[in-house]
This record gives sequence, structure tokens and C-alpha cells, in this order.
Amino acid sequence: MAQTSSQPIGSGMANESGLTSTEKPPEFDGIGIDEKLGAQLDLNLKVTNEAGQVVPLKSFFDGNKPVILSLVYFNCPGLCNYHLNGLTEGLKKLEWSPGQKFEVIAMSFDPKETSEVAIKKKDNYLKLYGRPGTENGWHFVTADAETIKKVTETVGFKYKWNAKDNDWSHASAATILSPEGKISRYLHGIIFEPRDVKLALMDAVNGKTSSIADRLVWYCFHYDASKSKYSLMAFRLVQMGGGLIMLILAAFLVPFYLRSKRENAKA
Repeated sequence: MAQTSSQPIGSGMANESGLTSTEKPPEFDGIGIDEKLGAQLDLNLKVTNEAGQVVPLKSFFDGNKPVILSLVYFNCPGLCNYHLNGLTEGLKKLEWSPGQKFEVIAMSFDPKETSEVAIKKKDNYLKLYGRPGTENGWHFVTADAETIKKVTETVGFKYKWNAKDNDWSHASAATILSPEGKISRYLHGIIFEPRDVKLALMDAVNGKTSSIADRLVWYCFHYDASKSKYSLMAFRLVQMGGGLIMLILAAFLVPFYLRSKRENAKA
């Protein structure tokens, strides 16, 4: 029989766990991301890179390039892999490369993980990325519990251990940081459009790029926080169109005005 209720299918109905579709399972309590735009990451915090060296976070920030920070754990059986896969696929379609225009940090929030698993993860994603010469722009790091706590609290990344499933429960987002380590944007989810990644990186440096075309694109798009995406702003297009018309008119009228002025002077 056809569904005749005005409610969405399944709305308010109990599922196998005894919860209605509008209720949040208890294992999701305390999990998510509280956006903290403008917060400053402590770049003096020490982490261990994939080579096993203990280095400060500031070693990945040169004061010029923005940084993509992904909080994951390397032995994750699901979501973290989807996140890193999606980010890598998005970056493959971007003409910019890690190490040249930006840096990528994948940081484990599991204090038990070591550089041995980090280097294997990095090797896998460098192969997936398939762009030689960019290995110095990718950083897979681990840290102790205290450092992890400070980083995740600064970013607003909330997670917890799920004893039932024997893994970590967490959300997924790429955090875009300025060259000085301030939080500029959050790109939520596991699919990252190249345009959104590029615009977010440009936002982190206030549109300072070497390409005029890039600046024009950045000028015409606006970040929609409710969707974690960039949308085209129609009024900016109108402004640009109006400016272009004025330039075209000026190109025709100025020479005419100057010629007329010279003819009047002769007369």
C-alpha cells in the first residue's frame, strides 16, 4: 500500500535500537566538531613525524603557505580512510601541489600509534596521489596524549573511544590553517571538491596568489558555512560586469574625447 502519511518515511518511528529517527544514539554523544575560526594553534607543540623525529608543529609552517590539517588515526577501519581518500582525490584535481602552494598534515589522535604506522600510511597516499616530488609537502605525524588533547581542543574536534566496537568514534573535516597557524576554514565530510579546497586555501592567505585569474575566482565566491562549501555571489558578477562595461566605454570614448579636444584647439 502506498505511503499516505505527511511525515517522511520512518520519521518518529523506532528502529532496532529502540530509538526514533530523530534521536541521537548514545555512542554519538560528545562527538563532532565545534568550529573555532580564528583560534591559534600552538606551533610549539612537539609531534613525531613519519621519520621518527620529534619536531615542533612550526616546522610545517613557513609563514607563507597555508596548511591542511586532517585529524585521523592511521589504523582506522573506516571513516579516516574515506576522509584521506576523498582529500587525496580532491588534491589530485588541483593544479597546486603540496610543498609548493600549501602543506598537508595528517595527525593521529590515537596516542598509541607510532611513526612506523605513519610512514606506511604516507607511502600509501603518496602512491595514490601519484605526483612525484611532493613528498616533502605531506606530513603524517603522531603525538602523546597531552599534545593530542591540546590540538583537538583548539580545533574543536570531539571524539571518544567506543569500547563496544573497539575503535574511535569521531567526525570528519579538513581544517584549513593560515601560514601562522590560525584556523581559517573547516571543510566537513569525506568528499572535497577541488574548487572548495583551492578557495579555502586562498582564504587562508587572503587571496594572495600569483595568478590574476585565481584572484578573480576568489573574489566571486562566498563561503557558505551551513554547507561547508563555496557559492557564487551574483552581485559580485554584476559588479565585475559593470566594471567591464565601463572599461569598454572608456576605450571608445576617451580617444574620441581627445581627438575632439585637439580639433577644437586647432579651430
